[in-house]
Amino acid sequence: MASKAAQKRLTKEYVAMQKEPPPFVWAVPDEKNILTWNFLIRGPPDSPYTGGEYHGVLLFPSEYPFKPPGIKMFTPSGRFQPDRKICFSMSDFHPGTWNPAWSVATILTGLLSFMLSDEMTTGSVTSSDTHKRAFAARSHGWNLTQQRFKECFPDYCTPYPRDLPNMGQKERGKPEAPPIPPLSSSPLITPKPPPLGLTISSSSNLAPTAALTLTTSAGNSSASGTGKPDENRKPAASLAATWGHILWEKWRWGVLIALAVIVSRFSSST
Repeated sequence: MASKAAQKRLTKEYVAMQKEPPPFVWAVPDEKNILTWNFLIRGPPDSPYTGGEYHGVLLFPSEYPFKPPGIKMFTPSGRFQPDRKICFSMSDFHPGTWNPAWSVATILTGLLSFMLSDEMTTGSVTSSDTHKRAFAARSHGWNLTQQRFKECFPDYCTPYPRDLPNMGQKERGKPEAPPIPPLSSSPLITPKPPPLGLTISSSSNLAPTAALTLTTSAGNSSASGTGKPDENRKPAASLAATWGHILWEKWRWGVLIALAVIVSRFSSST
């Protein structure tokens, strides 16, 4: 059972973890026992653990923060023996070097640094970088088969590994993505239609019935407004223009003949 000091300290550290998580690590306390924390470590870029997802546990003593925790990693990594306590300066293997000012974030950052080194100790194993990369590629799939992982991290039980809250962007100086404005605030841009030109085509024989066509800047004429020439309407339009011209000519000559007859009769009567 946690002491009052441990309860207060670990509660405070959980709040701090939520606000400022360290890069590539994440941890949450057990709902039933605040002395047990499950953690996730994501392999940093440019390391044999790139893309890896490693699940482990911190086992705090009731005397925390005056005594260090035990540390285990469950996910096979090629660096530590699964489900076995790891010996390094911040674990319960070295209570004499423990500093009460160290926190959960400090411990996990130190564990990640130790993981990236080649130092051998209790709980570590030796493997090549090729094997570590192979373990990293299989790590998320392995985690999904573990009931403890599914209970502790349901939000991370996704088909592909999910990024932790801090994947090191700030530490690497990577700018944060700008927020996407809502659709309602985006200006509505209406594309302008292509300029229309008015072309008058005339013929020496059909001057009174000059044809008018609308042409786009690309040189395509359209009678239906679709931007494509209507091949079926061209013969009909030409035929109509021809008949209109013929009727006009007949009407005009008919008027002239009628005028000539009227003038001739008027002259004979006088």
